[in-house]
Amino acid sequence: MIMDAMSETGTATRTEKIVFDEAFTLHHRTVFRAARSVVQDAMLAEDVTQEVFLRLHNNLDAIENEEMLRPWLIRVAINLARNTVRGNIRANTREDNYVKETSETSEATIEKDFEERERAKEVHRALSLIKEPLRSCLVLKQQGLSYREIAESLSLTETSIGTFVARARSEFVRHYGKIGGKTL
Repeated sequence: MIMDAMSETGTATRTEKIVFDEAFTLHHRTVFRAARSVVQDAMLAEDVTQEVFLRLHNNLDAIENEEMLRPWLIRVAINLARNTVRGNIRANTREDNYVKETSETSEATIEKDFEERERAKEVHRALSLIKEPLRSCLVLKQQGLSYREIAESLSLTETSIGTFVARARSEFVRHYGKIGGKTL
């Protein structure tokens, strides 16, 4: 009897681990991209991603079906990433690392990196001018999520997502043109 109880416990643990491992393998990249879209830093995004999967491991029993897993992971990633940004964790690290890297490169590469960085800043400035939930809808759509997944991740109605994405796109084009000094 004791062996049966122990083997059942071992099987349950093994089953949970397989489910967690599969979830990690299937959704790590999506969670990382969602986090990175908010924190704008790969190292911070990886920290957020690890925290998301730690929370998944601790709350694995709370997720009732597999369809809810991806939206749950994205929602947790976005919330944790927002909290990270609010706390200004490692705000200057990105700039310091960039300065160190550019000092070791050639002038042509420095110029190219500068232009890419400026373009990225313009994109981020334009995105920052778009209000929520439009911005989140646009970012998640660009990452390849379906309207249903976006709606579940942001606790919105699926029918409103198309309108939000379209509005966000037009606002982005309008803001990006003003920032870049050109009319689009």
